[in-house]
Amino acid sequence: MADPRGFLKVRDRALPKRRPVSVRIKDWKEVYEEQQLAELQQQAGRCMDCGIPFCHNGCPLGNLIPEWNDLAWKGDWPDAIERLHATNNFPEFTGRLCPAPCETACVLGISEPAVTIKQVELTTIEQAFEAGAVEPQLPTRLTGKTVAVIGSGPSGLAAAQQLTRAGHTVAVYERDDKPGGLMRYGIPEFKMEKAVLDRRLEQMMAEGTRFRCSTDVGGELTGSALRQRYDAVVLAIGATVRRGLPAPGHELNGVVQAMDFLPGANRAALGEQVEDQITAKDKHVVVIGGGDTGADCIGTSHRQGAASVTSLEIMPKPGEERAEANPWPTYPMLYRVASAHEEGGERVYAISTKEFLDDGNGNVKALRLVEVERKGSGFEEVEGSEREIPADLVLLAMGFLGPQSEGLIEQLGVELDERTNVRRDADFMSSVPGVFVAGDAGRGQSLIVWAIAEGRAAARGVDAFLSGASDLPAPIAPTDRPLTV
Repeated sequence: MADPRGFLKVRDRALPKRRPVSVRIKDWKEVYEEQQLAELQQQAGRCMDCGIPFCHNGCPLGNLIPEWNDLAWKGDWPDAIERLHATNNFPEFTGRLCPAPCETACVLGISEPAVTIKQVELTTIEQAFEAGAVEPQLPTRLTGKTVAVIGSGPSGLAAAQQLTRAGHTVAVYERDDKPGGLMRYGIPEFKMEKAVLDRRLEQMMAEGTRFRCSTDVGGELTGSALRQRYDAVVLAIGATVRRGLPAPGHELNGVVQAMDFLPGANRAALGEQVEDQITAKDKHVVVIGGGDTGADCIGTSHRQGAASVTSLEIMPKPGEERAEANPWPTYPMLYRVASAHEEGGERVYAISTKEFLDDGNGNVKALRLVEVERKGSGFEEVEGSEREIPADLVLLAMGFLGPQSEGLIEQLGVELDERTNVRRDADFMSSVPGVFVAGDAGRGQSLIVWAIAEGRAAARGVDAFLSGASDLPAPIAPTDRPLTV
């Protein structure tokens, strides 16, 4: 184990500092400064090597957390990355983007600040990249079987890498001009610089995975053509149907879905020319939705020079401590301050939008709001609480409903469940033999760590379908739900 008395000697939790707000909002670089390695190893030494490590249950990937905490504490980075890569294809993604349900399930976290698991993970993979230890893993033999993976987000990439290493010939199809899915054009540069994504894609291409970008699967490439060309198909198309807000005036100019705003901002941040880019510059911006996507919109708006930024959330403000109904090791609903929130703007809770107000020319000029109270499973308006706030740009960041059913899903004829996700069996195969599904398209909107776990599990199902059996690991079943979700 790590330092047997580490959790007694080091009581405080230490994370990397964020760059000063006044500095970081002037660029698009990642917000965190580098942490001293000695401090990180000291933090890894706080791991208790519990008899029952609940962090395993908190992590959908089943990461061997106490093992690589111990190796990081000892400075044995080659063995640490070997143990980390054994369960996680892309720790550099989860180390930056995952909300770390493993940490809220940490046994030390019952009475003390939890171990900084996520930062140990990130440091381990960065040490490996710096040492040149992240090398292509070529298959020992080729099976002659072909697989099409539709979608290059984390679930698609995980499935593709596992299947390539199993010896199958894998092509990943992406409708955007570059692979990565939302990690490329949805996640802002200040949360994960795209060079992090590109270096992993280089490894995958060196292993033999092929990428087919700028391809409309379901349009120019039909579902029937896919089935004829490949022995198996993996649907990793995500949950892209956006949740709208059908209040009066929602059709006004300036009322925009977050995913119509963020991709253009990401492209511009990387120096690309973006025609008709939606920008927050000099505008009063209102973000509806208090999740990660909402925070991404806030941070992006600050960097674009918004006149003001207001975040609206219909739920009441969370508390600073766990609620009685939200005990350890479940994932707690707590008041959290992301780097974007730290950069400015106002956060308003228990509020609902009644109307988008027209400036007379078809553009939004303000929002009419009303305070709400939680009543059972719904909300009631607070009488006399209506007010207006200025809004030149309203960004809807309220999540996603499910995968797009028109086109590919209809062409393949796969069944959908009651939540409009693709129905699948214990091997992640849909109702159509040879067509598998992984990630949000089958699970519904979820976390990046779940996407990678599903991609790995679906790859095992595909491998068994093509080969009769599989040695690939399967971290989860489609119905798995950890205590932290």
